[in-house]
Amino acid sequence: MAIARFGRQVKRSYQSYGFCVKLSAVVILGLCFVLVWSLFSSFSVTSQRESFDDIAEPVSASNWKGSDFQTHSNKIEPKKGQGSDERRFKSALDEKDKKIKNGSVPLKPEKKQENLNSKASGRSGGENSKLPERGGEKENQENEGSEVEEVIKEKEENEGNDDKEGEDVDSDGNANETVERDVDLISTDDLDQEDVDEDDGGSRGRKKKKKLGPVFDPKVQYAWKLCNTRSKHNYIPCIDIESATGRLQSYRHHERSCPRSAVMCLVPLPHDGYGDPVRWPESKTKILYQNVAHPKLAAYVKAQDWLVESGEYLTFPSNQSVFKGGIQHYLESVEEMVPDIEWGKNIRIVLDMGCKDSSFGASLLEKDVFTLTLGLKDDLVDLAQVALERGFPAVVSPFATRRLPFPSGVFDAIHCGECSVSWHSNGGKLILEMNRILRPGGYFILSTKHNSIEAEEAWSTLTASICWNVLADKTDEVSDIGVKIYQKPETNDIYELRRKKVPPLCKESENPDAAWYIPLKTCLHAIPEAIEQRGTEWPAEWPKRLHTFPDWMNNREKLIADTKHWKAIVNNSYLIGMGIDWSTIRNVMDMKAISGGFAAALLDQKVWVLNVVPVHAPDTLPIIFERGLVGIYHDWCESFGTYPRSYDLLHADHLFSRLKNRCKQPIVIVVEMDRILRPGGWAIVRDKVEILNPLEEILRSLHWEIRMTFAQDKEGILCAQKTAWRP
Repeated sequence: MAIARFGRQVKRSYQSYGFCVKLSAVVILGLCFVLVWSLFSSFSVTSQRESFDDIAEPVSASNWKGSDFQTHSNKIEPKKGQGSDERRFKSALDEKDKKIKNGSVPLKPEKKQENLNSKASGRSGGENSKLPERGGEKENQENEGSEVEEVIKEKEENEGNDDKEGEDVDSDGNANETVERDVDLISTDDLDQEDVDEDDGGSRGRKKKKKLGPVFDPKVQYAWKLCNTRSKHNYIPCIDIESATGRLQSYRHHERSCPRSAVMCLVPLPHDGYGDPVRWPESKTKILYQNVAHPKLAAYVKAQDWLVESGEYLTFPSNQSVFKGGIQHYLESVEEMVPDIEWGKNIRIVLDMGCKDSSFGASLLEKDVFTLTLGLKDDLVDLAQVALERGFPAVVSPFATRRLPFPSGVFDAIHCGECSVSWHSNGGKLILEMNRILRPGGYFILSTKHNSIEAEEAWSTLTASICWNVLADKTDEVSDIGVKIYQKPETNDIYELRRKKVPPLCKESENPDAAWYIPLKTCLHAIPEAIEQRGTEWPAEWPKRLHTFPDWMNNREKLIADTKHWKAIVNNSYLIGMGIDWSTIRNVMDMKAISGGFAAALLDQKVWVLNVVPVHAPDTLPIIFERGLVGIYHDWCESFGTYPRSYDLLHADHLFSRLKNRCKQPIVIVVEMDRILRPGGWAIVRDKVEILNPLEEILRSLHWEIRMTFAQDKEGILCAQKTAWRP
């Protein structure tokens, strides 16, 4: 019995001891996990960003509460659970770094600023290294007719790569981070909420993290060839039909429709050569004819007196326009009809439909009015290209069954001067689209010479049905042009007074800002009336408007910090530290704008900036318009709506790192940059070193000249200049 009791006691002691051993093992494993985690987390964004505010991405707008700016192609819903973590990053850019000019620093991570400076060296043109794949998000995005031979050395997709879709994104906290001093910023690792479910605007939370391959695969090479397309040197991939047969007049799509195969070719230069564009402001009065050559343009020039062929130039006589009596007389008569239209004060942002005469925008520019010209698909003369060559803002877009790529209620005025739009067709959807993008209380100016009685009646019925107030209806005696000026209602009360509720009011769930591949609607969006909603107040007069942030912008501190940040970068680096001759720069594009801080910082320069807000990013485009700047939505996995050689400078701030989970082959964006940038034009790319290293080799293969590279830790800047080389 004693022996049995002793055995049972030993057994219980052993069981107790075994439990302690197991518990100790769990604790030890837990401590090991914490240790390993701390080692990996030592490469935190804080340690990476302490000494190069000039490189890291500025304040993210992903959680700005303004209107609530979620991904704008989806329904706007209130955000919940905003993060509260705050990080501060020091601004300590060394003066020596600011003065780097026409030199290079290897794009490799460096831990200390002094080590970085010691490794600065000039780079000469390099060998045509390995190029990554490129492509678009949709199968119908790329060019069917492009002749390109791809010599691809495929490596297995995503091999050995630990990049994760959510690794750079804090879906809750990044917008609440504070900014220290006037150029402090949030790191590039605290990016916009792009890894949320984009089908519902992020309301269902983040997607599961996935392992992704590198943005540019270094084991892929391409042999570049010229595009063999019908529109030749004027090729616009998503607008020109290249696989169709028939007359030249029908080579434009009725709607945006991108080619199926990848556009991996380079657009040729005009046949008789391409010359450096005439510099601003001389380009207001003359441009090189050959730079805008088009089959229909010669015949058009002979029939007009507002543009004249003079040797190798196209000249634009002073105060000549399609409006008899001159453009100044036309603008003054409009202001006389409606005194509230104070050009440059009350009216700052104007959309000019059709681009018949760029003198309209040219004259308004002198009054501090920013006029964006929309070249329509029927513009076979390519007058939008003429406007861009002169240095005036213009984009090209069909306008038939889909919304224009702008948010709702952002244009102070819309002008249609003989724009050839059949407003009464398609059930009046086109005029409803004008009503959508026009600011409450905004003006629609229509000028025509002679309309049919049927068209007049249809137009009157349409405008009455949407309650536009007729402010003026007058035929000018000098120009013999009938001018009608309408005003959009400022409240919803008038909609309720209609006998027939046609068109009806849109459902509350209908997002008025959804614009990318969204069909035109047959309803009226309700006008905002609550003080915290955008559109209830008319913006302040320009230029006070740029720095006035109304009540619906709840993150004014972030806006102010972002503006100061970009002002410091532009003044201390871009204008003096990159070797760019800014007297040659006029047309500028910010390929991934947030709140327009970069554009605002360049206002003192003689340039204009088109702010592009990617469709997958938080919708901050309304903020840009509210500040008196202009922008557009776009998906960079597709071609942009503009002519080749349109821009003098492209700015891409962390664009590629944001697209690695969007585009199948991100090199498609590089080819597009080559298309829209003029020879001699510049590109400034700020991104991760792992992206910039292969990107530099791709640009060298395109014969771009790398003017400057700068790297610190895992971030860098690349400044390159396009040459006139074509294969």
